[in-house]
Formats: sequence, C-alpha cells, structure tokens
Amino acid sequence: MGILLLLGSSFLPARTWVVAPGTALSRINDAIAQAKPYDTVLVRGGRYREAVVVDRPLTLRGEGRPVLDGEDARQPISVRANHVSISGFRVVRSGSGALEDLAGIKVYNARYVYIFNNDLDSNFFGIYLSNSRLCWVSGNTLRAYGEVEQTSGNGIHAWKCDSIFITDNRVRGHRDGIYFEFVTHSRIERNSSTHNVRYGLHFMFSHNDAYMHNTFAHNGAGVAVMYTREVLMRHNTFADNIGASAYGMLLKDIQRSEISDNVFRNNTAAIFMEGCTRSRLERNEFRQNGWAIRIQASCENNVFRHNNFVANTFDVTTNNQISLNTFEYNYWDQYTGYDINRDGIGDVPHLPVSLFAMISEQMPYAMMFWRSFGVLLLERAERAIPSLCPDSLRDHSPLMKPYDAASSKHQ
Repeated sequence: MGILLLLGSSFLPARTWVVAPGTALSRINDAIAQAKPYDTVLVRGGRYREAVVVDRPLTLRGEGRPVLDGEDARQPISVRANHVSISGFRVVRSGSGALEDLAGIKVYNARYVYIFNNDLDSNFFGIYLSNSRLCWVSGNTLRAYGEVEQTSGNGIHAWKCDSIFITDNRVRGHRDGIYFEFVTHSRIERNSSTHNVRYGLHFMFSHNDAYMHNTFAHNGAGVAVMYTREVLMRHNTFADNIGASAYGMLLKDIQRSEISDNVFRNNTAAIFMEGCTRSRLERNEFRQNGWAIRIQASCENNVFRHNNFVANTFDVTTNNQISLNTFEYNYWDQYTGYDINRDGIGDVPHLPVSLFAMISEQMPYAMMFWRSFGVLLLERAERAIPSLCPDSLRDHSPLMKPYDAASSKHQ
C-alpha cells in the first residue's frame, strides 16, 4: 500500500498558486516556497516590492500586468533553476551594483528557461543570461534611459551561453541593445534594437551564431562584431547610425563568416573592416551612406559579390595600395563604363576607390575640401591616369543594373 501511494503521488496534477494583494497569499516568494516542481504561480495585478527567487522548476505567470518593482535597490527576479517560464510581468527599477551586474530578470547557470511577453523598464541590465543554455527570450519590450556608457547596462545580455534564442524583442535606450560574449550556436532573429547609447548589437568571442531579420537603427556607434568566426548575418537592416565613430557594422578579426542580404542605409560608415579574412559579403544594399565600405590593409581573402552601391558619398576606401580581396559582379551607380554586347556586365573594370577617398582616409581633416573645384580636377586626373588608388582593387565584372536575387542570371 505504501508503494502504491508513493507511485500515485508522483502523478499528481500540477497545482496553480494564486498570488494577489490583500489575500492570504500576497507574496510571490511565499507561493514559490509552497509550490512543488512544475506547479504554476499565477500573480494577479498589483505592485510587488520583493526580490523574487525562482529556485525550482515552475511557471511564473502574470495576469493583468503585475509590477515587480526593484525600487532601484534590488534585483526583481532571479532564476536559479531549470525548466522555468516567466511571462506577463512589468519589471521595473532594478538596482545597480559595482560588484554584481543586477538585472530586471537574471538567469544563473540554468537550462530550459523561457522569458516571454514581459515589459522591462528602467532596469540597469534588462534580461541577463549567465552560463546558461537552451533558453528563449522572446516578445519582450525593454526600455532604459541611459545617457552615458558608465551608468548604463545592456538590454539583453548573454555571457558564456550555448543554444539560446533571442527573438521578436524590442530594445531601446540601453548601453548595448543586445550583447553576446562567449556565446555559441545561438540565434538572434526579428528584434528591433534602436536608440542605444553605444551598440545596437555587440558580440565578442561568439562563434557559430546567426543574426537574421533584425533592425539596428539610431544607435550611438551601430553594431560591433569582434573576435568571432563562422557567424551568419543575413536580412538585417542597419540604418541611421550617425556620428564621428559610428558604423552600421564594425567587423574586427572576423573569420569564415557570411554577411548577406542586408540593407545598410544612411550610416556614417556602413561597414568598417579590420583583420577580417575568408568571409563573404553578398547581395547587400549600400544606400546613402557616407562610406559604404572602409576596408583596412589587414583584411584578405574576402569576397564582395552581387552587392548594390547606390548614392553613397564614397563606395570603398582603404589604407593600402594593395588589395587581397575579390570584388565581382557588384552594381556601382558611379560606374561610367559601357556594355557593348549587352550581357548586363560592364566591358571595362570599375575602380571603386576614388582619389579623395584615399586622401581623406589618411588625412580626415581634408573632408572640408570635399566637392571643391580642386578636388574635382584631381578626381578627373586620377581617372584618366590612375596613380595613387590601389589598382588591384577593381571590379572586373561590374553589373549595369542593380542586382536582383529573384531574377538575376549572373553567377
């Protein structure tokens, strides 16, 4: 009989614990303490001033958008268990500390954590995943009001994680909108990261990841991808990242990666590349940027193919006379060649680096002479008798019309 009771207890249905202000169960932590693994804690609308700690598998769900208030002194939610789901809350005013990175919701060393459909406002860090794997952060709205980097945390921050999925979130006003460090085999999809103090997306030492269908706009310095290999960046929009040190995308020490089908629009520099090797940049649109591509001498064996360059001040600039990269089958709106056989490919190569682009790369203050009559004469002379621009940086098969992946027959 004792054995039968024990077996029967393991199949008891999960219980729902209801937390509401003014009732016998008015504290979330009290409900968690009473809950069994895989129970549900349902929190009714109201304001809760406690540091919630989830230390067992359960579903924590808000009804009527209850507010978890850190009062600028504590961490509203800490997750220290596997198989946890958190949804439906408004999480505000986490504390900040010099010894620990406090967040609105922080996950410690956990697996299978789902954080979705929450509003986070005025937190130091928004959602922080630490040494975790197989976690989902989806459909959340994160707002902060940072003005300088030193007093701001990141919106969605992941450190030393594997197989995490950041999807359909809206992040605004943090130091970095989304931050990855030592994160592998993960995906960032369909997020909007705008008006952040520094980067809309910042990731370092994070390999075999994919970033797709995101929007990064109006950020202080754009997006930074550093010390990373085998990363896929596809179908993203990088727009309106403007400033003396702003880029649509900063690529530093990147290997064997793919940047394709993205739109770079109205950035000071669309892409700045340093130390990048064996990567492919294909089918991207560079439109109305100051510099479309600034590629440094340390970059080699990269392939630029089927990209469209339209209405940029400078399409390409470099700090070296020799180019070890391949440009082919790109469309350049500044191309002045011809196509006698009408195969859609220009009959003469295109040199995308202008003389003034080379001069301004070495002497930035020369930009004050841009569009002057003297510069115009120098440009005409350089086109007639090239001498200073890198002769090896040429597109030998420029397209006569913008590349269209759906209808193009070019290989």
